[in-house]
Amino acid sequence: MNAVIFRTATAACLVLFMAAAQGQATVALTGQVSSAEEGTMEGVVVSAKRDASTISISVVTDAQGRFAFPAARLEPGHYTLKARAAGYEIDGAKAADVAAGSVASADIRLRKLKNLSAHLTNAEWMSSMPGTDEQKRFLLNCNGCHTIERIMKSAYDADGFLQIFQRMAGYYPGSTPLKPQRLAGTAIRDVQRGGDGRKTAEWLASVNLSQQQTWSFPLKTEPRLTGKSTRVIFTEYDLPNPLIQPHDVVLDREGSVWYSDFGQMFLGKMDPKTGKVTQYPIPVVKPGWSEGTLDLEIDRDDNPWVGVMYQSAIAKFDRKSGKFRMWTTPKEWDTDAGQLGHIAIEGTHSDNKVWIKNSDGGHIYRLDLVSNKMENLGAFKDPRSGKRIGTYGIHSDAQNNAYLLDFAAGNIVKIDAKTRNATVHPTPTPDSRPRRGRVDHEGRLWFAEYQGNAIGMFDPRTERMSEWKVPTPWSAPYDAVAGRNGEAWTGSMLTDRVSRLDIKSGQYTEYMLPRPTNIRRVYLDDSKSPGTLWIGSNHGASIVKVEPLD
Repeated sequence: MNAVIFRTATAACLVLFMAAAQGQATVALTGQVSSAEEGTMEGVVVSAKRDASTISISVVTDAQGRFAFPAARLEPGHYTLKARAAGYEIDGAKAADVAAGSVASADIRLRKLKNLSAHLTNAEWMSSMPGTDEQKRFLLNCNGCHTIERIMKSAYDADGFLQIFQRMAGYYPGSTPLKPQRLAGTAIRDVQRGGDGRKTAEWLASVNLSQQQTWSFPLKTEPRLTGKSTRVIFTEYDLPNPLIQPHDVVLDREGSVWYSDFGQMFLGKMDPKTGKVTQYPIPVVKPGWSEGTLDLEIDRDDNPWVGVMYQSAIAKFDRKSGKFRMWTTPKEWDTDAGQLGHIAIEGTHSDNKVWIKNSDGGHIYRLDLVSNKMENLGAFKDPRSGKRIGTYGIHSDAQNNAYLLDFAAGNIVKIDAKTRNATVHPTPTPDSRPRRGRVDHEGRLWFAEYQGNAIGMFDPRTERMSEWKVPTPWSAPYDAVAGRNGEAWTGSMLTDRVSRLDIKSGQYTEYMLPRPTNIRRVYLDDSKSPGTLWIGSNHGASIVKVEPLD
């Protein structure tokens, strides 16, 4: 240690000692968070952003309320500091000047929020409002485009909500209040998912502000995360345009970060060292139809593939030529609601075929890359109920067998690549609505149960299912991935948290993100242990890296 470090406050020295014990050379900024109500506060997310930078670094306070930023993460400069703690806000503007070779100190004081409603997560709104779980599940169809707060602060009566349902059914699923997109032609979405619209509208009108000036029920917050959940570093990269929706975020073999844009015709690439972003325009092949992309995959040659949604196309970006190759739905199959959002290429090397899902009618296509022709395997059914499999995610293994995740019910469907025969396996929780996932290095399918509030795993060798419930209520996991280090991850559009499962023990560690983060796909870099999680903030125009320290 140098003399400058020895002259810092006692708390900072303790943090510095802890950092040194963890193999870090030194820290650049330390401090303590406290409030009049609690004194020192554990589990507070503290963020630092250098002036004119697009990159924010965040750490979490320990049991003594202390925080420390590693020197390797903060360049010299003037930093604005922010803090996130349920029910609290920072008491006045806070900043720090970081200089090379020294340790800056900045204690933070928090005060109780005056307007708690403006800071609740979607999940906290769900927990606070009166109603049955069945009633509240309807709202899981809404938070993909906007917050639950938007509904709860509205003054629509039941008739007004019925009109809203009708209008929402005509919007592209990548719409946001910043950029709504109407569907074209006769396309329409089932936002009610078979529910009773009138009863739902009456319930919503009873819990919003249509009949009262404020809510008659108390607003609840989830307790701050403590213990192992505080041992993490977040890096958030702001994207250059607020309309960018980084739906899927993945890394190539060189470590570059790629993202699909849910609301625009771009494929994005980011340098994780500098935050520099390059956007590649995707050709519009169906003018007049909604624009945006969803599923993003990287093939064995490091070329990105993307599902181009209502353009009824998929695209491959050839990195050598810098051009896109497009494949579109054959005209005789295409409809106004045709939507090729999901593809599977993990096993393409084995037979030169790409699996594709068309959301309109649940048809499963297979593209032959030798003949460049598509075959239509049709829509599969659940033999027990006779209902069509409502496929959302489609994934493949090394032999190019396909797995369909039945978002309309609770099934995993395996399609044999050679025979095209399908077998249907129910999830442990009925009607769990599995959404997206990945096949791991052992050939097991991991998936998120959106309505089951769990991570699931299907082992095709034994045909057995396992399931791990996520601790935070209304997490509604969207995607799940498992790595080589014995951990599986999921994220949430409702809680602003990511969840890390220790597969052997079955125990979760959750991490609270620095700001509201609508998470879709989760990507795990398991080249080191512990792994590093990458996610997109789909409504926040940013990419987030989550690095557990142990």
